[in-house]
Amino acid sequence: MPGTSAMRERTGPRRGSAGTIVETMADPLYTIAATLREAFAAVTGMPAAGIDPVVRPSDRADAQANGALALAKQLGRNPREVAEAVVATGLLDAVCSHVEVAGPGFINLTFTPQFLAAQLVDAAATDRLGVRSAESPERAVVDYSAPNVAKEMHAGHLRTTVIGDSLVRLLEFMGHEVIRENHIGDWGTPFGMLIEHLVDVASVDVAGVDGVDDLEVADLNVFYREARTKFDESDEFKARARDRVVKLQSRDHLETTNLWLALVHQSTKHFNEAYRKLGVLLTDDDLAGESMYQPSMPAVLERLHAAGLLAESEGAKVVWVPGYTNREGEPLPLIVQARSGGFNYATSDLACVIDRVERLHATLLVYVVGTPQSQHLAMVWKVAEMAGWLVPPARAVHVNFGNVLGDDRKMLKSRSGDPVTFIELIDEAIDRGRAAVAERSPELPAAEQAVLGHNIGIGALKYAELSSDRIKDYVFDWARMLAFDGNTAPYLQYAHARICSIFRRAGVERASVRATMPTLSEPQERALGLQLLQFDTVVHDTLDKFSPHRLCTYLFDLAQAFTAFYEACPVLKEGYEATRDSRLALCDLTARVLQQGLALLGIEAPERM
Repeated sequence: MPGTSAMRERTGPRRGSAGTIVETMADPLYTIAATLREAFAAVTGMPAAGIDPVVRPSDRADAQANGALALAKQLGRNPREVAEAVVATGLLDAVCSHVEVAGPGFINLTFTPQFLAAQLVDAAATDRLGVRSAESPERAVVDYSAPNVAKEMHAGHLRTTVIGDSLVRLLEFMGHEVIRENHIGDWGTPFGMLIEHLVDVASVDVAGVDGVDDLEVADLNVFYREARTKFDESDEFKARARDRVVKLQSRDHLETTNLWLALVHQSTKHFNEAYRKLGVLLTDDDLAGESMYQPSMPAVLERLHAAGLLAESEGAKVVWVPGYTNREGEPLPLIVQARSGGFNYATSDLACVIDRVERLHATLLVYVVGTPQSQHLAMVWKVAEMAGWLVPPARAVHVNFGNVLGDDRKMLKSRSGDPVTFIELIDEAIDRGRAAVAERSPELPAAEQAVLGHNIGIGALKYAELSSDRIKDYVFDWARMLAFDGNTAPYLQYAHARICSIFRRAGVERASVRATMPTLSEPQERALGLQLLQFDTVVHDTLDKFSPHRLCTYLFDLAQAFTAFYEACPVLKEGYEATRDSRLALCDLTARVLQQGLALLGIEAPERM
């Protein structure tokens, strides 16, 4: 689903891929575009609604309108003459202090301070800070995290979990109804060996098992490796494991079901501990394991057959998907039932699509899944479209991502050479955050250090993930992500806390300055004001492209713009009383945008650091 440029004006409400409306009264680019449409209409005689002024930011002015070039070509006129005629209408005079025609017909626009100040007051008037809700809210299912039962979560789960959590927050902020689905791996043939190993190590009387609370698995990775070793080395254990799979799949063997539930229970305890420490929204209510879709698998084949899509290839049931070939250039099928009669991931994923569209009535299916699954998902969705299950307005989006790398640019590993576990990353982030606070602020009470250190460490971990373009690999670097300068969470958290301290020193309630009209007389005030007014554009663009790094970049630029403003424009200094409330209003709005932006990333914004 192609993204849309947030800096390109449109002729009417333009829907992004997440159903958002990229238009707002707070962003001067879009406000000025409405005036430009009228001016172009007056000059060309064309309907205003059909005109795109093509308004973009400019390094030569506050904005540049390039619509004269396309319109002049369409009308057979000189574009510069069209641009000059637009300026001559005088319709821009009320909001622009300077208008200039440049080059072949570009219109450079410099806004009046009064116009920008009014936009800022409007943005500050509500908790949405100028960000408009989606015009047509959707029901979205977001599939993310997806760990496997009886296995430790690893570093790769960091990406899907943190990206997915941020997208959930963004979708909810925009007014969409969001259904979180944690599609855990809790089914399949490996559970035969896992259950048998659980029986062995727990020394339980299988017939007496009637619950899930009496069994403990201390180390999921060790447990899985032990089971795998026994399966590979013992024919007797292998036979027991296979028999256990049959009992599990029958779903009417109570003892086997209870032992399976014990493994799921132990694993979800591990997942929940990680989610709690990381501060993500997932709960047990969001679990949607593979087992949930097993009863639907036969119906998937029946419906594919009824649609005339089911075929046989080398003993397997398949669907031939147009446009997909293997390395030899031969047609590539989507296998939905193996020769053995077993179902696979494709069957399960098709069942997921049916369930999400037909039972949950979702119109937006968001899959936060690694890039290697791109072809698989594309084929699944194509089959769902061919079968008539995934049709407009319902659509699916693959939010893919690259890998987390170590210093050697290979997959991130621990000092022992083993893959780094998810919980190890979280715990180390918290420890490093608390160490940083203890070093920088030893005077703080221990309890306050612990909370602040947790927020800084977890914020740093999340931001390092989210500030990278998700489709690319990134190198994991503790020193860089925990730095208090540069594009990091600690830098943004400190910027927010710094502004809060200004109000404490001034003894001023922040809400008291929110109706103040900023004067914007200094270049740094103006630059900060323009940056604040881009918040709506950035939030919509971030969600439109499902790319949180766009919001991160904006927040970093905003923090830098505030630093430049604060250094050049005294706020509380004696002798500057006339500008005090105006500048405090800019400070307050900056802090609010920083706090809200970080919240959309799932990051806390402390008021003291």
